[in-house]
Amino acid sequence: MDKSLSIVVVEPDHDRGREIVEGLTAIGYSDILLINDTAKLSSKVVAAQADVVLIDVANPSRDVLEELAVASDPMNRPVALFVDEDKEGLAKAAIESGISAYVVNGLSADRLRPVLDAAIARFNMVGRMRAELSQARRALEERKVIDRAKGLLMKARNIDEEAAYALLRRTAMDQGRKVVDVAQALVTAADLLS
Repeated sequence: MDKSLSIVVVEPDHDRGREIVEGLTAIGYSDILLINDTAKLSSKVVAAQADVVLIDVANPSRDVLEELAVASDPMNRPVALFVDEDKEGLAKAAIESGISAYVVNGLSADRLRPVLDAAIARFNMVGRMRAELSQARRALEERKVIDRAKGLLMKARNIDEEAAYALLRRTAMDQGRKVVDVAQALVTAADLLS
């Protein structure tokens, strides 16, 4: 666990917030900001440059949950949400909004370390999955462009698919470019000429 992480604690109850900060300090964290007022939470979290956000809300509605999720920016940092009691569908809504950890029965000092570990691990896992998905989508789009360029070459030069790809590769190598860039230029030119 990286003790240099900056942590924002969102807790409307000042005394309870102080207890949470003391619990975090006890397990080795020192860069902690307590926010008692959720007004303009987003700008406060951004200003704090928080690595992790812990939110303790007794009984959030779906609207409050959504507002907190947007404000804490769970796509860019792990966010753990602590609630006093579970409402039907709220856990699912929290996870779908990007919250890394949804913990029922509130926030207590003895749960801080495992919840932080879990929230950070889940955030990192989801981040890797997003990156892999993005890479797969990009590869698919590139494949489509290359296939379209091969089709254009096959038709224009009356050659087979293997020869069309070899021509794209040779052109890319000669120009010091990627095959997909040469293919995109060919597709763009064909679109302009048609």
